[in-house]
Amino acid sequence: MSAGDRSQPLVLAERDGAIAVARLNRPDAGNALSAELMDELLARIEEWDADAEVRCVIIAGSDDVFAAGGDIPALRARNASDALAQAGHASFWSRLAACRMPLVAAVSGYALGGGLELALACDLVVAAEGSELGQPEIMLGLIPGGGGTQRLARSVGKQRAMELVLTGRRIDAAEAERMGLVNRVAPKRRWLDEALDLARTVAERPPLAARLAKQAVLVAEETSLAAGLAEERRLFERAVATEDRIEGVSAFLERRQPQFRGR
Repeated sequence: MSAGDRSQPLVLAERDGAIAVARLNRPDAGNALSAELMDELLARIEEWDADAEVRCVIIAGSDDVFAAGGDIPALRARNASDALAQAGHASFWSRLAACRMPLVAAVSGYALGGGLELALACDLVVAAEGSELGQPEIMLGLIPGGGGTQRLARSVGKQRAMELVLTGRRIDAAEAERMGLVNRVAPKRRWLDEALDLARTVAERPPLAARLAKQAVLVAEETSLAAGLAEERRLFERAVATEDRIEGVSAFLERRQPQFRGR
């Protein structure tokens, strides 16, 4: 698909019950994160985030590439004033981070630069065997600009993050799993199936509790322990006040499957 060919959407949207799948669809550019693609992806995710019937979202690419980074040809034409003026790029990452629903990144092939940052912005990551992940911006005289330095350090620790950011070295899915960057490594032909299996497990949980749990875990990245514990308690009390909590406890005591309704 050429830059001028918009006969196909840049994001292919699919639904499988309570699970929604957004597949990046810019194959001729390695699913590079152009402004247009990011706009389409964000619009779709925010639409699903507002839909009570959707309980988990998967962001995926193709067998060969999740996302190979930013739009380098467009970057070449930018100057310093353009970079300072482009607020939309930062807005994409902050609005994606504000998504309340659990997000699963389904990675196959390359997840580099902005592609890895997109995976890092998700809550869970499934990667196919042999996938390559990295922050190679240093090779272009740049640094990550979509949260890569911050989320990578929080995921794998300062020392490993420093190495990956300063050298631009790529790692495979197995090493990424050992570092704690990836939750599951899947066979090459089953990467999306594994992501769907994980998303189904999340979608089966009470949706309000899942959103509150996501919020509570993310607080740990941003606050002190004391503040995080206080916020956890506040969110716990909100969960206690839900009908799903009553149903979950009742089903456990009655030894039956719960019927969570998101209330």
